[in-house]
Order: sequence, then C-alpha cells, then structure tokens
Amino acid sequence: MDLAPSQLAALVAIADHGTFEAAARALHVTPSAVSQRIRALESQVGRVVVQRTTPCRPTADGEVLLRLARQTRLLHDEVRDALAHGHTSMVDLPVAVNADSLATWFRDAVAEVAGWDDVALRLHVEDQAFSAGLLRSGEALAAVTSEPFAVQGCSVERLGVLRYVPAATPELATRWRRGRGPDWAAMPVVVFNEKDTLQHDVLAARGVVEPPTVHRVPTSADFLEAVCLGLGWGMVPEPQLDDRLVPLVGRLHVDVPLHWQRWRLDSPVLDRLTDAVRRAATVLR
Repeated sequence: MDLAPSQLAALVAIADHGTFEAAARALHVTPSAVSQRIRALESQVGRVVVQRTTPCRPTADGEVLLRLARQTRLLHDEVRDALAHGHTSMVDLPVAVNADSLATWFRDAVAEVAGWDDVALRLHVEDQAFSAGLLRSGEALAAVTSEPFAVQGCSVERLGVLRYVPAATPELATRWRRGRGPDWAAMPVVVFNEKDTLQHDVLAARGVVEPPTVHRVPTSADFLEAVCLGLGWGMVPEPQLDDRLVPLVGRLHVDVPLHWQRWRLDSPVLDRLTDAVRRAATVLR
C-alpha cells in the first residue's frame, strides 16, 4: 500500500483542528483539496477514515492511519533537520500527561523543553488512567499513564508513584469531625472531574456510597484552591500540600503509579524528551 504523504498530512490536520476548513487553513490549501485527499486516502485503503461529524473525528481505521501519520511526520521532520546543515525547523511533539503531574513534577521536564529551539510541545491533559488511549488513537506519541502494560507498538517504563493525601482546611476538618475521625458520610467533597475516582475510592473503603455534596472543579490549580478555600475535602498531591491544609487521617494516603510510554521509534527528539522525563521523575517515590 503506497500512501501519499499529503493524504496522511490531511488526516492529521483534520484530527488536530476538527473540520475540513480548519485543516485547509493549517495546510494552506483549499477545503476542496483536503476533501479530495481524504477521499483518495479512503479509496486507497477501502475504508472510511474520517467521521464527517462536528467536530470531525478519525474512525477506528482512521486512528490506525493517524498513528502512522504522526510517526512518519516526526521521523520526516528529524531527517529534514539532519539534512538542513544547521538550519533547523520545528518538530511537533504531541504528549499526554495528567493534570496533577503537569502541576507538580512534570514541570521540570517542560522547563528542559523550553530550552529546545527545534520542538513544539503539544500537551494533551488527560487523567493518567485514560492517557494510554491517546497513544492507541495516535493523538500522542508519548504519555504519562498509570497503565503498566505497553500499548502495542510502544515501550513502557515505571517512573514512580504520585502520593495523594485526603486533606482539608483546619476549619472544615474541625467542623466535620465525629469522635476520633472525619464524618466521611456528611463532609462535602471536591472532585476533579467525572473520571476522578480517588475521593470516591476512599469513601467506598469506609462504606460511603455518595456524600451529600460533591463539588466538581476541573483544573489542578483551581481544585487545590477550592480545597484551600474550604469548599470541601479532596485528595491533594503531596507536593501541593502547604500550611493551609491538614491531613484528615494521620497516615492515610493513596499512591498512584505512573509510567512513561512512548512509541518505539528511532527518534532523537523522543529520546531527548524521555531523558528529560526521567530526570524530572526522580522526585517521585
């Protein structure tokens, strides 16, 4: 099967921008040209590769081609730079990372990338339990994930664990104390989003199915601020604990294992990023 680079580039642009029109602007061609390339690609493989929805999304077969397209583009960009005799151009690097890692230890990796003039880092913020899906779909070439088993075509290595502690303001902890511990069934709780089960897992272990008040605050910084303002208790990453908060129960904590998965490509850029992530992860337990 001989797939044209322009067809694969059109598929990537549609996946990244959501419409044929936006993809055309990114590629500096007409929407008609993008449509023709996708139709030609679908004719070549004998499958529909793009769902014509709003936004447009790759089909399952399209995701297979999207993985190939992103890998091919990365390797093409690196070869082009190697032959440019010092005139480097930008390499696009899509990476998935969970919000709490991005707010804590992963910042050191970002700081390293800040010194690279040849890389455009494109971060997908996704829960660590779901980020491996972005590798499977081709939306990311590397990911911080809780999945210890390598996605097909990827390598995996353990980074450590990010420790979470159930915490609240001293005032809220005092208000909802019953006897020697918190009144878990009555105390309001803050969760990150619908994928965040950390708080509910702690409650389930204590026989609480659903607390009466559940606040949802879907950014890491604002989640922390909401807990610090007394909106409710929450599972706070240990590196973010400060004197505004107190642990609700002495030694109670949850350790979330983190792994680094990347596509098995002979890519100097991915190698550099992997080394930066390893250095940043040395602070994990």
